[in-house]
Amino acid sequence: MLETALILLVIAIVFTVQAVKVVPQQSAWVLERLGKYHGTLTAGLNIVLPFIDRVAYKHSLKEVPLDVPSQVCITKDNTQLQVDGILYFQVTDAMRASYGTSNFILAISQLAQTTLRSVVGKMELDKTFEERDLINAAVVAALDEAAPNWGVKVLRYEIKDLTPPAEILRAMQQQITAERDKRARIAESEGRKQEQINLATGEREAYIAKSEGERQAEINKAQGEAIAITSVADATADAIRKIAEAIQSPGGQEAVNLKVAERAVDAFAQLAQKNNTMIVPGNMSEVSSLIATSMALIKNAQNQRPAA
Repeated sequence: MLETALILLVIAIVFTVQAVKVVPQQSAWVLERLGKYHGTLTAGLNIVLPFIDRVAYKHSLKEVPLDVPSQVCITKDNTQLQVDGILYFQVTDAMRASYGTSNFILAISQLAQTTLRSVVGKMELDKTFEERDLINAAVVAALDEAAPNWGVKVLRYEIKDLTPPAEILRAMQQQITAERDKRARIAESEGRKQEQINLATGEREAYIAKSEGERQAEINKAQGEAIAITSVADATADAIRKIAEAIQSPGGQEAVNLKVAERAVDAFAQLAQKNNTMIVPGNMSEVSSLIATSMALIKNAQNQRPAA
C-alpha cells in the first residue's frame, strides 16, 4: 500500500513538472502538440499537456549583435576592399523564426554579405570611405525585405573596418602627404603675401602719419607766427595810440619837441665821438632853434617843479 502511494506521488510530480512551464522574461518558447505547431509560450507561468505537448524551440527576444564575417569586395574601379561589419537584429515572431528557415542567423548573415558586395561594387574606392552611412542603410533595407519571413527584424548594420590592399594604402598615404604639402606651401605663400601687404600698409600709414605731422607742425608754426605778428602789431598800435593820446594832452607837444631835441643832441654827440670828420647840418639856424627850444622847455619844466 505504501509502495503504491509512493509510485502515485512520483507520477504526480512528473506530471506536474511536465505540465508547468515557466518562461523567462524577454523569451518566447514554441510549443508543439504531437509534432505540430500549437502555440507560443510567453513570459511567465504556462500549463501544457504532459507527454503530448513539448517545447520545440526557445528564442530570446532581446537585441542580438551578430558579427558578419569579413569578406573581400570589388569596388567599381576594380579595387579589392576587405570589409568587416556587425549586424544587430531581434526576433519578433517566434513561430516564423522556428519554421521560416532552418537557420535564420545564417540566413541574415549570408544575405548581409551578398548585399554588401553588391552595394560596394557600385561605388568607387574613395566613395566607400565617405559613404559608410549609405552602405549601412542599403544593407538594412535589403535585409528588411527578407527578414520578416524569418520572424526577424534587422535593426541596424555597422561597418567596423574597411581595409584596402597595402599598395593602395601606400598610394593613398602618398596622396595625402602630397595634399598636405601643397596646403602647407599655399599657407606659407599666403603668409608671405600677407606679410608683404602688412609691411607695405604699415609703411604707407607711417608716411601718411609723418606727412600729417609735418603738415600740422607747419600749420602750428604759421599760426604761431601769425599770432606773434598780430600781437606785435596790436602792441605797436596800442603804443602809437597812447603816444597820440599823450601828444593831444596838455604839454604833450612840448614833451615831444623836448624828446626830439634830446635825441638830436645825442646823435650829434655820438657822431662827434665816433668820427674824425665833423658833420655840420646845412641849415644851422634850424639846429640852433631846436636846441634853444629844448633848453627853454627844460627850464620851464624845472620852474614848474614844486620846491622841496
